[in-house]
Amino acid sequence: MYKVMSADEAARLIKNGDNVGVSGFTHAGCPKVLPKAIARYAEEEHQAGRPFRIGLFTGASTSDRLDGVLARAKAISFRTPYQSTKDLRAAINNEEVHYVDMHLSQLAQEMRSGFYGDIDVAIVEAAEVTDNGEIVPTCGVGILPTICRMAKRIIVELNDKHPAAIRGMHDLAEPLDPPFREAIPIYHPSDRVGLPYIKVDPGKIAAIVKTSEPNDEGKFTPVDEVTKAIGDNVAAFLHKELVEGRIPKEFLPIQSGVGNVANAVLGALGDNSDIPDFNVYTEVIQDSVIALMNKGRVKFASGCSLTVSRSVMQDIYARLDEFRDRIVLRPSEYSNNPEVVRRLGIITINTALEADIFGNVNSTHVNGVRMMNGIGGSGDFTRNAYLSIFTTPSTAKNGSISAFVPMVSHLDHSEHSVKVIISEYGVADLRGKDPRQRAKCIIENCVHPDYRELLTEYVARTQSVHTPHDLRNAFAFHRAIIEEGDMRKARFI
Repeated sequence: MYKVMSADEAARLIKNGDNVGVSGFTHAGCPKVLPKAIARYAEEEHQAGRPFRIGLFTGASTSDRLDGVLARAKAISFRTPYQSTKDLRAAINNEEVHYVDMHLSQLAQEMRSGFYGDIDVAIVEAAEVTDNGEIVPTCGVGILPTICRMAKRIIVELNDKHPAAIRGMHDLAEPLDPPFREAIPIYHPSDRVGLPYIKVDPGKIAAIVKTSEPNDEGKFTPVDEVTKAIGDNVAAFLHKELVEGRIPKEFLPIQSGVGNVANAVLGALGDNSDIPDFNVYTEVIQDSVIALMNKGRVKFASGCSLTVSRSVMQDIYARLDEFRDRIVLRPSEYSNNPEVVRRLGIITINTALEADIFGNVNSTHVNGVRMMNGIGGSGDFTRNAYLSIFTTPSTAKNGSISAFVPMVSHLDHSEHSVKVIISEYGVADLRGKDPRQRAKCIIENCVHPDYRELLTEYVARTQSVHTPHDLRNAFAFHRAIIEEGDMRKARFI
């Protein structure tokens, strides 16, 4: 029924100036062969003296096979909401791509509201497509329901590396938009509200491109001394909260960010026998979650993607009858939904790029100006958490950069949302503390010894104010790294 095309043929269905939405969340569920074909087409058009650039909308980050190849082909004019690819990051910071960094849970609604114009093409990686327009995604969802409904044309990458038997692992829906929105009836992480497939008008499916491409392999670094200490500190803190009755004895669902620190934290929670078996309600389900599920420590996992290694993915597919009952994959509008996060009482654990001594967190910008990746879903969860935790190693670049500074150079999460900060040195519980008390707590418990005296001196410079900032020296650490290459050389004027 549908027209099967090569990737190069399908790429020519996309025109200069089109807004293109893609499936997936991280590299999981993202198209893999169409982006390369679009990049080749863009390069041909550029060589012929014709413009070719598109607006690109995704669930979150993708991979070099999407963001990277299109950035190198100079085929992207606009990008949102998140990225993590070297070449696209360079293009953004060189002002070659207009990049809008935003909370992931908000994008689908803003697209439906017309904030970004039409969606011309949706590119979807699928495990199955039926003649009546049912599309079963692979291992990542993102903004898939919205782009499929809004798009004028849909191109499906039908990838046989993902079995059609994955049908049933997804919970796919779109909420009604204001002023008609109703409550989202998710009362437990395992509750479902939608369908196991996306239903589209079959007439909109313009092409099927058959592929056999595996997911990218994860590249998280192994747990080291620092990340293990952070994980152990998180586990010990949550156990203490449990014992003292500030966390219910049944425990609460966990959300954890992406990366090696997050994997270390989840591993430590699983290894701590004093913490009960728990549920996960998050956006990215990583190898560590599956390992804990295999041990019986994670009871159920709800997320937006299975961002796991190839070997773990093969194991999941070999045991689909088991995992379909223990994992659900949702759109980011549901996995990151503030209403659901608040209702379930989620304990959120995310990574800070930089924090100041008053509890403000920078997740996105190096020295306040250069975009790293983006805020992702950390704000969706942090602002609505039962208990919000940020983790970070105390230093970077062999100690020349302190993660803790007098004032963050860019603000993503304010002190009002950040309840706990944890480094390899300890835990700063900021609840119920005023700014001067927060500063003392962070300096004594989280800051590297090389920087404690400097930060204590900074606080002491200002008296008789609510927040003891010395605005002449608030960025002394950042001046030092720019001018001297080492924050330890910071000097106050």
